[in-house]
Amino acid sequence: MNNQRSFFFNVDWITVFIFLALCTIGWFNIHAAVYDERYPSIIDSHTNYGKQFTFIIVAVLVGGVILLLESRFITALAPAFYIITLLLLGIVLVVGRNVGGNQAWISLGGGFRLQPSEFAKFSTCLLLARYLSGPNIRVSEPKSFAIAATIIGVPMFLIMMQPDMGSTLVFLSLVFVLYREGLSPYFLIIGALFIALFVTSVLYPPLAVIGVIVVITLAVILLFRRSKKVVYTMLAGLAICIVFVFSVKVIYNSVLKPHQKVRIDIILGIKSDLKGKGYNLNQSKIAIGSGKMWGKGYLKGTQTKYSFVPEQSTDFIFCTVGEEWGFAGSLTVLGLYLFLVLRLILIAERQRSPFSRVYGYGVASVIFFHVMINIGMTIGLVPVIGIPLPFISYGGSSLLSFTILLFVLLKLDSNRMGIV
Repeated sequence: MNNQRSFFFNVDWITVFIFLALCTIGWFNIHAAVYDERYPSIIDSHTNYGKQFTFIIVAVLVGGVILLLESRFITALAPAFYIITLLLLGIVLVVGRNVGGNQAWISLGGGFRLQPSEFAKFSTCLLLARYLSGPNIRVSEPKSFAIAATIIGVPMFLIMMQPDMGSTLVFLSLVFVLYREGLSPYFLIIGALFIALFVTSVLYPPLAVIGVIVVITLAVILLFRRSKKVVYTMLAGLAICIVFVFSVKVIYNSVLKPHQKVRIDIILGIKSDLKGKGYNLNQSKIAIGSGKMWGKGYLKGTQTKYSFVPEQSTDFIFCTVGEEWGFAGSLTVLGLYLFLVLRLILIAERQRSPFSRVYGYGVASVIFFHVMINIGMTIGLVPVIGIPLPFISYGGSSLLSFTILLFVLLKLDSNRMGIV
């Protein structure tokens, strides 16, 4: 009896409440986004909002089952979960159903589909945590870093083959886990610099970009000319940057898909295609802006009601929040996500087990990346890459995978004092 009482007291109910609040917000906004007058009931199984209600019930049940499992069971099966998801990612490339240009779905019948890439995030976080928590593993060492990068890179490659660039990029968020475990911050700085260099190389002629880099390099060399290490490092960096700048055009023209190039052009202001590839983004900004401070009211959004924004119940669900609930509603949703991510970091830091800490940071990184990119693309800050808003976007695979991701951490956290 005492063990049961201790267990329930040790579950982080604040995080559970945020989870339920986000699921409820998502359910009502899906109802608004695809409302059908023939099926007004929010639990009608003929509609997506009725199906989402079923998905939420299933997710809550799955979360409850996870809390009743042994923590050792979760840890021991990490490699098995990873291998299963890799097999599913391989199967989807052969027999998967193509939706929106991505062969990412396995049909289960009855109108239900499974998206293995969603569950790959969970299994990758789990195996990465198991590896990094092993004895004598230091991510700062080349061998350990290479193995950790491989764990992250294999599912990335398989998902990229679908091709689903949105889900592929999510795995890059796990670099924050490696940073927390000892990876040099220079990797983050260098990564940010190359992103900036890529954008600059798209916007301006290569020779102009290289000219600026040469001037900066020479200035640093003059300041630190007595340090041979700095001089050699800057010269090596200059050579790498020159090669990278000239390769950007090749990557941009030969590797990226036409629709990906257009989306980047629209974000950077190179092109304006309001009736083509820029249509979603333009309508999204109109919908969010029209909500003003308090919104137009539930089921009263005109952009939403007349389906001006495609994919409004999935990738662009935040438009419905902005239009019908306004700035106040949008700020509330953002506040819940911020509170959730900060709570997850707090949970991760209070763990006694390295496995639980690493896994906690993996969960926080994945959720933070999804929120940042999804909301960023609806307001025009990042290119449209098509990833769901956690717990809010319509979809059983998405909701279930995020639920598993979150509740496994809650289970590990509930057992941090050795209570099962």
